[in-house]
Amino acid sequence: MTKPGEQKPQLKLIATRSFGESDELYRVVDFLNKTLKHKKVLFGLTKDGKTGEMMISIYET
Repeated sequence: MTKPGEQKPQLKLIATRSFGESDELYRVVDFLNKTLKHKKVLFGLTKDGKTGEMMISIYET
């Protein structure tokens, strides 16, 4: 939690990639976040509600 007057850490978007719908992608993203946390990267996963397309985003923390 940040204190008053303190800036929040910024995330820098490195890359994104779209994939077809897959329940396994959640597990892959979780694995990558746990394994590569020390490398100061963060993986995000979003799903388009209309098309079902999933997108993985990679951020530098």
